[in-house]
Amino acid sequence: MSESPDYGPYLSRVLRHEGGEPAELARLPPQRPDPAAADLGAELRRVRNREWARIALRDRFGLATLDETLGDLSDFADAACALALQAAGASLAPRFGTPRDEQGQPVQAIVLGMGKLGGRELNFSSDIDLIVAYTEAGETDGPKRLSNGEYFVKLVQELVRLLSERTADGFVFRVDLMLRPFGSAAPVAIPVSAMEDYYQNHGRDWERYALIKARPVAGDLAAGEALLARLTPFIYRRYLDFDALAGLRELKRKIAADAAARGLAADDLKVGDGGIRECEFIVQSFQLVRGGQDARLRGREWRPMLRRLAELGHLPAATAAQLDAAYQLLRRAENAVQARNDDQTHALPESAEQRAWLAEALGYPDWPTLDAALRAARAGVSQLFAELFAEPEAVSQKPAAQAAATLWRDADEAALAALAAAGFRAPDAALLNSVRALREHPRLRSVSEATQQKLAQLLPLLAEDAITAAGAEQSPSLALQRALEVVTAVLGRSTYLTLLRESPGARVNLLRLCAASPWIAATLARHPVLLDQLLDSRSLYAPPDRAQLREGLLPRMAALPLGDIEAAMDLLRRYVQETTLRIAAAEVVQALPLVKVSDRLTWLAEAVVEAAVADAEREMRASHGDPRRADGSPAGFSVIGYGKLGALEMSYGSDLDLVFVHDAEPPDADTVGGARPLPQSTWMGRLAQRVVHRLTTQTHLGRAYEVDMQLRPNGGSGLPVVTLAAYADYQAHKAWTWEHQALSRARHIAGTPALGEAFERVRRDTLLRPRDGAQLREEIAGMRAKMRAHLDKPKPGRWDVKQGRGGLIDVEFIVQCWVLGAAAAHPAVIEYPDVWRQLDALVAAELVAREEADALLAAQRAYRAWLHARLLRGESADAGEADFTSERTRVRECWQRVFGESG
Repeated sequence: MSESPDYGPYLSRVLRHEGGEPAELARLPPQRPDPAAADLGAELRRVRNREWARIALRDRFGLATLDETLGDLSDFADAACALALQAAGASLAPRFGTPRDEQGQPVQAIVLGMGKLGGRELNFSSDIDLIVAYTEAGETDGPKRLSNGEYFVKLVQELVRLLSERTADGFVFRVDLMLRPFGSAAPVAIPVSAMEDYYQNHGRDWERYALIKARPVAGDLAAGEALLARLTPFIYRRYLDFDALAGLRELKRKIAADAAARGLAADDLKVGDGGIRECEFIVQSFQLVRGGQDARLRGREWRPMLRRLAELGHLPAATAAQLDAAYQLLRRAENAVQARNDDQTHALPESAEQRAWLAEALGYPDWPTLDAALRAARAGVSQLFAELFAEPEAVSQKPAAQAAATLWRDADEAALAALAAAGFRAPDAALLNSVRALREHPRLRSVSEATQQKLAQLLPLLAEDAITAAGAEQSPSLALQRALEVVTAVLGRSTYLTLLRESPGARVNLLRLCAASPWIAATLARHPVLLDQLLDSRSLYAPPDRAQLREGLLPRMAALPLGDIEAAMDLLRRYVQETTLRIAAAEVVQALPLVKVSDRLTWLAEAVVEAAVADAEREMRASHGDPRRADGSPAGFSVIGYGKLGALEMSYGSDLDLVFVHDAEPPDADTVGGARPLPQSTWMGRLAQRVVHRLTTQTHLGRAYEVDMQLRPNGGSGLPVVTLAAYADYQAHKAWTWEHQALSRARHIAGTPALGEAFERVRRDTLLRPRDGAQLREEIAGMRAKMRAHLDKPKPGRWDVKQGRGGLIDVEFIVQCWVLGAAAAHPAVIEYPDVWRQLDALVAAELVAREEADALLAAQRAYRAWLHARLLRGESADAGEADFTSERTRVRECWQRVFGESG
């Protein structure tokens, strides 16, 4: 063999044994043990040594990425476990036969790889952590019968011997079984039912962290995946789990204490400050906190999960890139120090010779350069870890915080006065009543002492932050009072108290929003899951645009298991609530203009309807095949948005006026494919019902939207979905003028784009028909009179800004009358569905004076903005008689000019 660099004692020894050039060995394909070898134990060890040398050389020569190196090591471990399990079973078969269940069916082992093996991140001298279960109780069928429990204990013992026994050829892997339920106090193999029972009733937080990486590596792999799927609710909590941060913080303290007791150096690559374990904890913290709600965060492999965190905005892209670079350097260094002597160590070398060797192995010119890179990497990891896992702040000694602590303890007038004396502006009896109500809440008596302690620590922090958050214009007392309503709503969920207790940013954002809007405060109290949104001010006050809204929802919906309607509905509701909160926060704190608010609320509704259609279509196609058009091409389905949705004027809490059309022909023909074909009209009807069901069903998270389908052909007595041809015929021959008014504010919002374009042609043809001006005005005025009689119920001294004379609906009816009357001669007036652009088109056609159009538009925007603000303040839609005098006058005068009657 030619002269070569210093590869270290272990690798040099293997190279002498293997012969040949190192570069040639590095370029060989992976080798797997021969299952037919006479001595499988020796074969496993031989191939292990050769593979370790090949993988180490590929790493040394730069022929493999870190992921490829760790993946190759893990793939060999998988193969070794599978072969060892097979050989163990074969060695037991002559005496004990095959384990069977009570029905006589064979019973198999499930071998779960944990830790680095589970995550496919095995390093050169890792233990492999295994948990072994078996699928059913029963007994073996051999000459000497054993219970399945006894059999699988023997099986695991033989498996461990084959892998870990040291022979003249070395060993394959050290095997650790201590992660199993009940640890050393339990058998080395237990039935699946016992494992599920254990995690449900006895599982501890550290076992949740361990199971994140669990992966079936041998035995019945499908049963292993099914087992882990059933354990998902234990691993990932249904609600955002901020208590997980405290658990990880405590686990890190124990690891550090254990490292100190064992004399490990502070710069230990694995458990030292800024080491590999801290890298892992950072990513796992996001998985544990959020993985219950977002399945995209349930992954075993560290680097893909880190990339996902950046993609989803949980970590800044630059931070994730820095963390990834640090992790790669630390893992490469760990591999190198372990590969040198095939030694399970995470310590950096101390001798100058070995330090120089390590620098060369990692491609650095010298040890000082490598040392500086390692220190910089660890410092970055340590800083991020400290930010994420910072200890809860101590309760402030400032007067306001101390006075609030007294208020919580005594809840009397004297404590309230002390709060005022400490600088808390205008604390009043309402605040005192809120504190008393919280202290006396029945749920508080049933929570743990730890939760009560969190609450006692939280109130002073909220009180102190309220002074800053409320600002000069808002009352800190009112902000705190509303925030206490949110706190009351989460009394039974300590994780949210933990969030507020440990996150100053979340507290300040809560108080700012509560000070600005009782509607937001009530929303947070109704849906505490939204408290998560308060953690990141960057995203909280920067609502997504149209493209981002689709990109944030549609891939998540597509990733859900087919037919999991509950998960789909939960996703839609959370998405609506989270995004609506972000829009409202941006509006009340940063004065987002009304037009931009309505745009975003409209885009949100579009994205949600689109996702509901996609999910319902996926379900229908899987079960019942595909509908077709007369020419055999795929049939289309279109959702038409009317009203505020169609006109891009959505507000908080707006319902959705929807109409569904399709172009499947003939309607009574059966769908193509699918296990249970249906008549095409039935297929489309069920699709529409499923879309509405996904949007409107009341769940524990509420509804996504209320849906009104009264504008479909023939109203409440009509079919839920009609062919576009039937829809066009209805609009041409049966629709009332008020239905054409509604059509002027309609547009395709989801479904098949080509059918949407066809609908737009029908809309255009319908609205462009010539009309008798006098009859049109008479019909529109008559409909408005009926509406006003039914809906306008003014109180003394008040008027309804929406339905009252000179109000918002009058503006819309005036514009609709102009549009329908002019459309035949001036098609541009119906191009857009909103009042603003319709008025612009009417002015451009010289049909309406600019001054009059501006007056109507100003009145419409003033009314909408006022109604919008009233909603955010939780107030009614009626104004004082003296309000909007000039706007009402202009609208009523315009109404009289158009319709010849007093508005």
